Amino acid sequence: MAEAKRRLLERAGAVLVGEDGNASVALIACDDPEPVVARLKARGMLLNVADRPDLCDFTLPAIIERDPVTIAIGTGGASAGLAAALRQRIEPLIPAGLGALADALAQAREAIRARWPDGGARRRALGAALAGPLDPLREQDSGAVARWLADAEAPEDRIETIVLTSPDPDDLTLRQARLLAQADRLSHRAEIPAAILDRARADAERIVCDTPPVGLPGLTVDLSPAP
Repeated sequence: MAEAKRRLLERAGAVLVGEDGNASVALIACDDPEPVVARLKARGMLLNVADRPDLCDFTLPAIIERDPVTIAIGTGGASAGLAAALRQRIEPLIPAGLGALADALAQAREAIRARWPDGGARRRALGAALAGPLDPLREQDSGAVARWLADAEAPEDRIETIVLTSPDPDDLTLRQARLLAQADRLSHRAEIPAAILDRARADAERIVCDTPPVGLPGLTVDLSPAP
């Protein structure tokens, strides 16, 4: 366990030292960790103790790396095995070239900002692109971002209605989940469950009303309760 964590830390750029070295955090993997924990706690260090979440100040997530993209899966120390199993299931879905797509978007940041000066319009344009021609779960070639910029149209102001089939967010379709993630505001009845509303961006405006508002810029999603 210690060797696996050493490799993870070195890959992240950490400088490793022994117990007597100058460090801010420590990873402990031994049969009797309590004495080691006591010594290092006395030095004010933050600790991760293998198989002892009760002694941990922090935990290490399972990592999927597509530099500069990092996907971390953590369980708060509940089950490292569960985090590892999720990583193994998710990693084959992540294209090897995802990091190159991230770099291309970073290089195009000023061009994207110039094309859509308004932050809301820019967010919607990027959201539409990443749900379509720049889908991050498909391998993209080096010219994908440039082609998108050349062809993309300004996002339209619109209202979309989602009629829920149940109060369970797992019953949302992929399209509905994307609309919630992209919405500038949510118009919803008071009885819509918080678990559904939480699928939207934290900064999306919430409007509790019986009918959707009209004439507002951006993307409004009107949530109707299950029939």
